[in-house]
Amino acid sequence: MTQAPRERASDFPALTGPLVLLLATATGMTVASIYYAQPLLEAMRAALGLGVAGAGMVITVSQFGYALGLALLVPLGDLYERRKLVVAMTTGIALGLAGMGCASGMTMLLLFSLMVGALSVVAQILVAFAADLAREWERGRVVGTVMSGLLLGILLARTVAGLLAQLFGWRAVFWLAAAVLLGVAVMIFRALPVRRPTVRSGYVALLKSTLILFRDEPVLRLRSWYGALAFGLFSILWTPLAFLLSQPPFNYPPGVIGLFGFAGVAGALAASAAGRLADRGAAGYTTGAAIVLLIVSWWPIGLASRSVALLIAGILFLDLGVQALHITNQSEIYRLRPEARSRLTSAYMACFFAGGVAGSSLSALVYSRAGWMGVCVLGVLPGCAAAGIWLRSIAVRRAGAKAGN
Repeated sequence: MTQAPRERASDFPALTGPLVLLLATATGMTVASIYYAQPLLEAMRAALGLGVAGAGMVITVSQFGYALGLALLVPLGDLYERRKLVVAMTTGIALGLAGMGCASGMTMLLLFSLMVGALSVVAQILVAFAADLAREWERGRVVGTVMSGLLLGILLARTVAGLLAQLFGWRAVFWLAAAVLLGVAVMIFRALPVRRPTVRSGYVALLKSTLILFRDEPVLRLRSWYGALAFGLFSILWTPLAFLLSQPPFNYPPGVIGLFGFAGVAGALAASAAGRLADRGAAGYTTGAAIVLLIVSWWPIGLASRSVALLIAGILFLDLGVQALHITNQSEIYRLRPEARSRLTSAYMACFFAGGVAGSSLSALVYSRAGWMGVCVLGVLPGCAAAGIWLRSIAVRRAGAKAGN
């Protein structure tokens, strides 16, 4: 595979505050597309005559599409001019959202969900773009800021979708989101700089090189495990939450269910701080603290039927842990191969969302059979697995240090 000459920071326009804000906004708006459905599942289920497991498939399919797009589409960011690629994919998301709003049955809904999920990986191309434009000493901060936009998009998507559905119906949510994304595509085309490809090869060779990166970079493999477990845990919570809150003793409408997304805003706001800690070499400590939060958060979440306040506190802790771990992961892998950031993103995020697919599918099944406590027991397991991997990595690192002495 032929590598293009590496660009210097001077090859691009200065990474100004407004440009970082646009990247963060575009990233958040595109990735939000796969989360609008979460607080609407009960309303969609009733309107289309679906079962609980069938309605949960909307989330599973969109996340499967996202994982597929991460593996097959994100590497294109190293092969094609990024601005055009981003505009084309963003426009495609808008068309898929409009199709979801027009769905008359489960088959049509799932097909458009798959389309939206696959194309929403454009958010990851934007994150890699931001990492390329940033200077070395500010990369963690810039990636953290853009990721804050992505995470706010994920969290606020639920709130906005719930409120709009209560006012105008669930279909209007998708139609309005499609219109907004078309506007975002225009802004991206006008503002983003032209980004020359970093490799010159065929598509198949590009995909093979992604697998080679995964094979050759132990840090990438380790961080991919953390990411998969964290997002699996995240999906275990959020996929059945709408079903829990729409039933006794809560009986909340979609608008109120969507407001629970605000409980995770603290996690999004902590993303930039996690990036700064990674810049200072504190990735190991941040990882351990985040994993502790992932495990501890399930205690108040398990008491949801006794206290809404405890549920909100648990959501806050869980989102804080997931996002801190995620940003630390990305900050670490972006240090590996500057010329291959789209492919590094592809490998890491494919694992990340594969964990989400597993978590959402298992949680919907467990909730239908064992209720909320079954979901909570399931949710603790990925956190414990992450803790085991973290402790083992520390032991291996110490053993290596002793051998070096």
